[in-house]
Amino acid sequence: MNELGNYSIEPSSMRPFQFRHVSLYSRYTARRFTTIRALSNALQINQRLQVPSETVNEETQDVTAIDSLLNIVKLRVNPRFESIMPMRIPSLWAEARLAIAHEEEARSSVATNFHTSLESLTDDLPPRNMHDSYTQFILHFSSDPNLLEEYVNASGGIRTGKLMEHLDSLAGSISYKHVLGPTKSELKVEEMGLYIVTAGVERIDMLRPLTSDRDLRLSGQVIYTGRSSMEVVVRIESVAPRGTQEKDETILLGRFSMVCRNAKTNQAYPVNPLIISTEAEKDLFSIGQELKRRRASLAQRSLSRVPPSSQEAAALHQNYLEFGESMSQHNYGHQQTSPSVKTVHYDFIGLGDSQDSLSSTGLDYTAELVPMGETRIERCMLMFPQERNVHQKIFGGYLMRLAYELGFSNASMFCRGRVRFLALDEISFKLPVPIGSILRLNSVVLYDDFIKEREGNGEDNVYQLVHVGVRANVVDIKTGTEKTTNEFRFTWRSEEKLARVPGNHHVEAKKVRKVVPKTYREAMLWLEARRAVAVGDGIRTLTTKRQQSRS
Repeated sequence: MNELGNYSIEPSSMRPFQFRHVSLYSRYTARRFTTIRALSNALQINQRLQVPSETVNEETQDVTAIDSLLNIVKLRVNPRFESIMPMRIPSLWAEARLAIAHEEEARSSVATNFHTSLESLTDDLPPRNMHDSYTQFILHFSSDPNLLEEYVNASGGIRTGKLMEHLDSLAGSISYKHVLGPTKSELKVEEMGLYIVTAGVERIDMLRPLTSDRDLRLSGQVIYTGRSSMEVVVRIESVAPRGTQEKDETILLGRFSMVCRNAKTNQAYPVNPLIISTEAEKDLFSIGQELKRRRASLAQRSLSRVPPSSQEAAALHQNYLEFGESMSQHNYGHQQTSPSVKTVHYDFIGLGDSQDSLSSTGLDYTAELVPMGETRIERCMLMFPQERNVHQKIFGGYLMRLAYELGFSNASMFCRGRVRFLALDEISFKLPVPIGSILRLNSVVLYDDFIKEREGNGEDNVYQLVHVGVRANVVDIKTGTEKTTNEFRFTWRSEEKLARVPGNHHVEAKKVRKVVPKTYREAMLWLEARRAVAVGDGIRTLTTKRQQSRS
């Protein structure tokens, strides 16, 4: 076991809880490769992070296109069905245990030569409209103080971890609604012969800060179906008060990948195909198809499969020269000053900078160097039946909340202050978590950087950005071995500003902590985190620029 414990990169749960043609996605797809240079200048982060500009541009355009297209498709939703969510019928744990035993017995008696093709099963499935799966529910924070009390955190804000738990449940309900039809409100898994699980969460981006003075609408729908998989988009909107000229605003946008399985064999089970009847639906379907293709492509480019690019290798070497060498010199007895502190100059490139001022904007700060392995914290828990899903496993949204809260704690301790959530960069669901098992959660700070944000008064402030990984392992108490069930990646930024940037002048910040990889495995974790941060930065920067252009 190295300094990261058993945390490493590996290649890549659920509770049921008139129209105008606008072809946004088709238009942006046609312009994608001709606008890379222009968007790269607008985002500006690529010049420092040196990640493929196509990756950042694809992600940022997807977020804005999806948000606009969802508003169009929503106009076709039947209000009678929009709040219907397939819910499981409550049962006692004693009854559930008997059902589990019967299911295992039935599964063991299934012939091993079960070869029913997906194509033959798909022929009998009725196609669904894209808007049939639309589902929403509203958290009435502005009018229900008792409800708000259940979600409020220590600083008076909203517990983001609880909202993530709801989003996973919502994505599951949307998927079942697509399969069962828009009018079904009861979920009887044992009678359906299938079950749906979360395969992964590609991204969840916080586009605006959460506030507790407005109601929140959580909604989503299926935008793409494969043979046995679905791409589900969820979002959180801030609901404008009635009687005002204000408009609803999108606060958060997330993308879930769901898969359908045969309840008897656990093999792939087909899902109902989508009816694509409008240009907006065609565009959303194309985005979902592209997301699935891109996910497979990114898995092939994972650092667990291929070496870093020349630009990434150069960035890693530069990081070593700035920080790693100081720690190595101390290890050999050649460090004359404090072994963990170094004065650094940072050429800041970000929001508010013009092309003419990039070379003259800088930040001088003192870095307290922290080995990556020393940022590791962990938590062990028993998994109780109260947190089970319809498949009698631990609910994936509950695991998301546990991972979020552990990662939040780690980021807060690293920044030595409260932090604000920016993005969930990835979740991979590898194995289900059995009820009664021991779950070990490990959290490590993988990457940190600076982020510059323009406030409402036009002032540019610098904050620290932290990317944290959390790994969930199930412990076999008989052998002491562990199996990884889930991996989570989160990005936060400090609540306390480090410095104010007055125009094109060098500014000084207080001492900040910098995480430093010391092994090759840690270096690859650092680079993977750097890739995720670059995409998130692009989405936030482009979103902020568009908000400013509207105001």
